Amino acid sequence: MDRYRFILSGGGTGGHIYPAVAIANELKRRYPDAEFLFVGAKDKMEMEKVPQAGYKIKGLWISGIQRKLTLKNLMFPLKLISSLLEARKIVKQFRPHVAIGTGGFASGPLLRMAESSGVPCVLQEQNSFAGITNKLLAGKADKICVAYDGMERFFPKEKIIKTGNPIRTDLVEIKESKKEATAFFELDCDKKTVLILGGSLGARRINQLIEKELDFFAEQGLQVLWQCGKLYHEEYKKYESDNVKVLAFVNRMDLAYAAADVIISRAGAGSVSELCLVGKPVVFIPSPNVAEDHQTQNAKALVAKDAAIMLRENDLDAEFENSLSHLMNSKGLQEELGRNIKKMAMPKATEHIVDEIEKLLK
Repeated sequence: MDRYRFILSGGGTGGHIYPAVAIANELKRRYPDAEFLFVGAKDKMEMEKVPQAGYKIKGLWISGIQRKLTLKNLMFPLKLISSLLEARKIVKQFRPHVAIGTGGFASGPLLRMAESSGVPCVLQEQNSFAGITNKLLAGKADKICVAYDGMERFFPKEKIIKTGNPIRTDLVEIKESKKEATAFFELDCDKKTVLILGGSLGARRINQLIEKELDFFAEQGLQVLWQCGKLYHEEYKKYESDNVKVLAFVNRMDLAYAAADVIISRAGAGSVSELCLVGKPVVFIPSPNVAEDHQTQNAKALVAKDAAIMLRENDLDAEFENSLSHLMNSKGLQEELGRNIKKMAMPKATEHIVDEIEKLLK
């Protein structure tokens, strides 16, 4: 049978949206005549990103609970009931063969209604500290695909399959040499290059750090490829020089990775999985402003295996210079970190997740 119907939900952030789209793409590759429907939260970025990827999406009136008492919190029960009713209607009309959730608030009502209608459900959890929606859905899910060990503290052990996170393999199959890559960014092939990644929008605290440490980088003889994010490019482009390249966005991540000797990055699940495949020494500066502080937990999982260095935002002023200079001056440490992070790569994650979905179809 080739006319399968798949319903997917994941959103709020790119970290939930991208895995859902990657899974859909692999399902579409295997089942070209299949039908797909995404369900997201109205006014969230999935309502734009999913159609751009070529898929239909329907929106639910749902949002998260704020940490302080607000009018939005008082509206939450009404939104939840409305979303459950709408999700039940969507499931009844679409009649999916499998429902797939990758996290985010909209996936809660959608998968709850799919499960109650007898539809097999698959969860995909990107982080080492499970999100609240997936934790609530875990009891009724058929399979839970994870990227880290030790996830039985959140989910029923018998449902867990370690697959890894979907990866943009086209970005990290590094074919170019460092010479070609540094030439692309107009950098010096003979100098050590530090790649700074703060995400597409940018990370304020990391940008503040790099601005403060530019003299230190110069003293160490380092050149900087600084992706500051589109929100901050106007503020920081004045620092552009022969040894400092300031970019709002990196269009050629494969070349950026090839040019880098050391990478400084946030620790979102997608970034971590991608950097495992790259296999270069990484200093993670996790964002403390995310749900359940999951970026810190992601970074800790690598630090525990001697696969990365982690610096908390509160410790940057005291520890950054010593940590980076020690890393840059220790070839052995660089090789150890690169070797160990590479061991954690799971490049076939998307295929393995879809393998598990296929088992439910049969």
